[in-house]
Amino acid sequence: MSNTIYGYARVSTKSQKLERQVENLLKYEPTITILKEKYTGTTTDRPVFNKLLKRVKEGDTIIFDSVSRMSRDADEGYKIYKDLFTKGVNLIFLNEPHINTSVYAKALGQKVNLGADTELIQEVETFINRILDILAKEQIQIAFNQAEKEVKDIQTRVREGIRTAKLKKKAKSSK
Repeated sequence: MSNTIYGYARVSTKSQKLERQVENLLKYEPTITILKEKYTGTTTDRPVFNKLLKRVKEGDTIIFDSVSRMSRDADEGYKIYKDLFTKGVNLIFLNEPHINTSVYAKALGQKVNLGADTELIQEVETFINRILDILAKEQIQIAFNQAEKEVKDIQTRVREGIRTAKLKKKAKSSK
């Protein structure tokens, strides 16, 4: 079983800097192998990220500064999270530790046992355990939804800024 620790640092544009993320990753784990990428997070189909996904094996760890570095698309991000979790890859999110795979695994492993052998009690235990599973999954989905919302908010602000700049230019030229 492999135990390689990877860090993944990503920014969306060539003009943005990776240094802050790299520093955070190295501070958390000095022996980390860091993969860097300047590519939009609105898709998970990114060259370096794809290379990382092909490389990781059971027992490996991938550390992200934030869930938004993994994906800014909620559905894609959750699917990759589940695939990696199922594959036995540990995921660590420095800014959202509540969705690290160790926390998720612990939540899935905490089964309610009411200690009685009646059929009704067993049905209640099963029901409660299903709810615990759903809640753990919901925590992860919420984090990816927030990352997706952030990118949509940025896109809206950029459109508003462009519209405002055009209006100012138009007003200035009509004077």
